[in-house]
Amino acid sequence: MGAAFLFVLARRLKTFGSKSIIKYMKVIFLGTGEAFDENNPNNSSLVLSKKTKLLLDCGYTTPYELWKYNNDQNLLDAIYISHLHGDHCFGLPALVMRMWEEGREKPITIISEEDIFERFLEFGYKGFLRKFKFKVNYKKAEPGKIIKFKELELSFAETKHSRKNLAIKVSDGEKTICYSGDGMFTKETKKLYKDSDLVIHEAYLYNKKIIGHACITDLIKMAERNNIKCLALTHIHRDLRKELNKKKISSKKVKVIIPKPFDKLRI
Repeated sequence: MGAAFLFVLARRLKTFGSKSIIKYMKVIFLGTGEAFDENNPNNSSLVLSKKTKLLLDCGYTTPYELWKYNNDQNLLDAIYISHLHGDHCFGLPALVMRMWEEGREKPITIISEEDIFERFLEFGYKGFLRKFKFKVNYKKAEPGKIIKFKELELSFAETKHSRKNLAIKVSDGEKTICYSGDGMFTKETKKLYKDSDLVIHEAYLYNKKIIGHACITDLIKMAERNNIKCLALTHIHRDLRKELNKKKISSKKVKVIIPKPFDKLRI
C-alpha cells in the first residue's frame, strides 16, 4: 500500500512539473560540449516559455541529460534540429522511443531544415513508428522563414559550417533567445541575433579562426556591435576548456557566460 501510494505521488509530481506555469522565458543548458568531449554532454538547451517547452538540438548524449532534468514523457512540445551532425541529432530515436514506451499520446513537433525523423527512427528501431500513439508533426525550417508555434515566433538564418546549419531565433513577443547550432556567424545571422536578450553560440576556439566554426574573440566583438545583452559560449573545444580558467573572458558591453550542464538562466 505504501509503495503504491509513493508511485502515484511521484507520477503526479512529475506531471505537475511539466505543466507548471512559466511567466517568463527560461533556458536550461542540458549540455555545452563539442562532439567529442568526454566530460561535457552534447550542446543542447531547453527553452521554457509560458506555453511551450522547446528542445534545441538532440545529440547522442542529450536524451540522458533531459531525463536527468525531467523524465516526463509529455514534457516537450517541440524539438529543433539545427543540422544533421551526430552530436546535434542522433539522440532523436532514443528520446521518442522512451516517450512511446512510457505511454505518450500528446503530439510532438520536429522543426528542421530536412525531415529526417522517420528515416532515423526506422534505422534505429525498425517498425516501431506504427506503434506510436502520438503523432509526430514536421515543420520545415528555412532561412528567412517565420514559423508560428503556440505563442512563439521562430525565425532562421544560415551559418558557415561544414554542413548546412540554421541558427534559430525564438521570440515570445517580449524576449528573444538565439541559438547558433554550429558554424561561424554570417551577415544573415548577425541580423538574426541583433538586439537579442540571449545568444547561445558555439565558440570552438579562443582567437584562432577555423573554417566552419566561431571563436570567442570574434563572438564578443560581434555581440558588442549588435546590442546582444547576454552571450553564452558553448561547444568549446575540450582542450581549450582546460585553459579557460587562466583567461579572462569578459566585455564591458555584453554579459558573457560559459554555462555548465544544468545551469539555468531566466530571460
